[in-house]
Amino acid sequence: MANTLTGLIPTLYESLDLVSREFVGFIPAVQRDNGNFARAAVGQVVSVPIVPAVTAANIVPGVTAPNDGDQVLTTVNMQLNNAKYVPIRWNGEEQLGLNNGGPGVSPILRNQFAQAFRTLTNAVEASVSAAAIVAASRAVGTAGTTPFATAANLNDTAGVARILDENGAPMTDRHLVLSSPAMSNIRGTQANLFKVNEAGTDDLLRRGSIGELEGFALHYSPTANKLVTGGTGTGFVTGAAYPIGTTVIAVGTGTGTINAGDIVRFAGDTNQYVVVTGTTGPGSITIGVPGLKVAAASGAAITIVGSYTPNVAFTRDAIVLATRAPAEPQFNGITGDMADDAELITDEFSGLTFEVRVYRQYRQIKFEVGLVWGSAVIKQDHVAILEG
Repeated sequence: MANTLTGLIPTLYESLDLVSREFVGFIPAVQRDNGNFARAAVGQVVSVPIVPAVTAANIVPGVTAPNDGDQVLTTVNMQLNNAKYVPIRWNGEEQLGLNNGGPGVSPILRNQFAQAFRTLTNAVEASVSAAAIVAASRAVGTAGTTPFATAANLNDTAGVARILDENGAPMTDRHLVLSSPAMSNIRGTQANLFKVNEAGTDDLLRRGSIGELEGFALHYSPTANKLVTGGTGTGFVTGAAYPIGTTVIAVGTGTGTINAGDIVRFAGDTNQYVVVTGTTGPGSITIGVPGLKVAAASGAAITIVGSYTPNVAFTRDAIVLATRAPAEPQFNGITGDMADDAELITDEFSGLTFEVRVYRQYRQIKFEVGLVWGSAVIKQDHVAILEG
């Protein structure tokens, strides 16, 4: 059977152009994996190996080489836990009515595909953002206060850079995804970035392009505007004394909740830690790697900093996004379902590749735009939160 979608390819790419100008911050900034997960089913757990830190040994000449070098690798589990499609359906009477004195099907169909690509792109962006927020190491800033509000003051970028530096993150390929209030302050308040003689470029002044700032490639994402509501917990204290590097901390007394994504402080420690796993009532919480920077005393008060708007700093290697086309059934040499045709369409702006399928039905045609994806933070110590 002749390819049914061939004539629609120009319309599909025109639809991508309509949505490619929408902001996506996380998708182009994270590590992409479209190969290792190609054979993973939806919901199947795939383990990503993590190489631990190592220690150096003294060189001692001898007859034989030292019997060492073994390592215990840890793993981070990841799933392709999203399999979504957007349907578009037309029947003959609808098409006839629009083509007979109306605007015609083509511009409407183009916009329907545009909305389909937009919906899936935003869903992917939101899932990557959510994964990053609840698996960061530490945070800086003040909850409820938008960063970059003071002219010629870049302490906010310096703060997240310090966290990544102290955690040993690479100095290259760093990214900072900002909320719209933070981006507005960059554009409006940081006048020094507009001065060509200081910035070294007129991109922000003339074209609104942010580029890099203190080693971070700046991005904007609407998903960063979502307020992270702080838990209701009060009166919590540490259940024991904990040394530097501890990530799992017992909490006693107190009531209410400490939620994943909350930012907490411990009495006697000015650092702000991101909660990876929370608790309701007394129990235990897990904070992001590398854990406590200052030893916590037994009975130290635990304070939730409150609700905040997350701006996320990270290195590309810290977050993985895996995508693929939805799987087709295969039995005894028979491949595929009732689709008459399928095409893969790549959005160059976001890097996502969507599958478009067409099904001929009784006096109507149905199109589907589909994608399977999953995301995970595999290096918590390479992710930091800038509170807003």
